[in-house]
Amino acid sequence: MDIENSRYGEIAEQNFRKGYNCSQSVFLAFRDLYDMDEAAAARLSSSFGGGMGRLREVCGAVSGMFLVAGMLYGYDSPNAQQEKAEHYKRIQELAKAYEDENGSIVCRELLGLTQKRQEPNPQKRTEEYYKKRPCPKLVQMAAAIMEEYIAKHPFKENANESWNLRRRI
Repeated sequence: MDIENSRYGEIAEQNFRKGYNCSQSVFLAFRDLYDMDEAAAARLSSSFGGGMGRLREVCGAVSGMFLVAGMLYGYDSPNAQQEKAEHYKRIQELAKAYEDENGSIVCRELLGLTQKRQEPNPQKRTEEYYKKRPCPKLVQMAAAIMEEYIAKHPFKENANESWNLRRRI
């Protein structure tokens, strides 16, 4: 995987440095592949930053990657047993790829924290913050993993009629 040359990885890192959370950074990076306005996409993915609202559970970058997978490959019927199984397999594959690179998909483990929950107030984004946190590189990596997955598994543009999906990879 070529993380440094990933177009979507670069966009995700730029999004994070603008102030978006981990999940938003990754999900918004792929906006050119689905038709959702930026504000709606940012709101949809806003709850997953900080390991789900700073609970420090599943990394927001991983959640963002899963949101992209759902938009591009997800199912929408409650009776779609086969599609559900295929999608869960896809999600597990993406999680494994991220875990193989980082040792975990859990926010607090990636950050070396022992406390599960933290104050709900996010830290200010300063140069010192960026020096101490691996988050910019983690969002870049999650987006690169998703980009590589899409390149190997082209999605059906008309798979979900409720969203206008565009193939660009």
